[in-house]
Amino acid sequence: MSIPERFFEMKRRGQPIAVLTAYDAPTARLHAEAGIDLILVGDSVGTNILGYRDEREVTLADIVHHVGAVRRGAPEAAIAADLPYGTYDTPADAAVNARAIVAAGANIIKFEGARPEIVAALTSAGIAVSGHLGLEPQHHAEKRLQGKTASAAQQILANALALDKAGVSLMILELIPEELASAITKAVAAPTIGIGAGRGTDGQVLVTTDMLGMTAANFRHNRRYAEIGQAAREAVAAYAADVRNRRFPGPENVFLMPKDASGAV
Repeated sequence: MSIPERFFEMKRRGQPIAVLTAYDAPTARLHAEAGIDLILVGDSVGTNILGYRDEREVTLADIVHHVGAVRRGAPEAAIAADLPYGTYDTPADAAVNARAIVAAGANIIKFEGARPEIVAALTSAGIAVSGHLGLEPQHHAEKRLQGKTASAAQQILANALALDKAGVSLMILELIPEELASAITKAVAAPTIGIGAGRGTDGQVLVTTDMLGMTAANFRHNRRYAEIGQAAREAVAAYAADVRNRRFPGPENVFLMPKDASGAV
């Protein structure tokens, strides 16, 4: 069974799909060991790891680099990855750039927006595709709820149906009302993965740095499962204090010469 087929089967069975982002080998290894169903190498790497101002600054080289790291950390994992901003302006561009990301280790390629022609180009090249509707971080300057009005909701639903008809294997729904996400999930064949889209989707995705408490801001759609950021700050401060007060290294951290050679120095 292929990876897309596995997710379609999970939808059919009503088995929720757990997705998290990862951008490096250690995090990917942790996710795989914990049983995450799908790892997403998102363009969120830009603002969460690379220090960029927004997702538009992420390059194809960035995504290829981080997909490779994630694949090395989780050789057997299912991996989805973003086409960065400006790399799918045409279907031909999308196909060429998607192939580079697949070669780095991705199983599914994600892009933002209602563009069935991009789906067709990628699926014709044998590449599994994830759509992304609602808030589109690459295209929306303001990160706010989408689909709040009847007309906006109807347009997102129509876009979802068009992407589904074109053959997407997954569909990310970001920051839309729960009722709309539930309606889309029932209307499309593809499994839906929500982030800030309520409880009616086929799965959920969070940004790992958000759910581990490594970012200063918390969001309504997020749940902090740990406070790794605070724990890391405390650990680093304790280390710095130990170095400055000569408590580290201690006797247990040093190496001594054998007794028969100690007279040489």
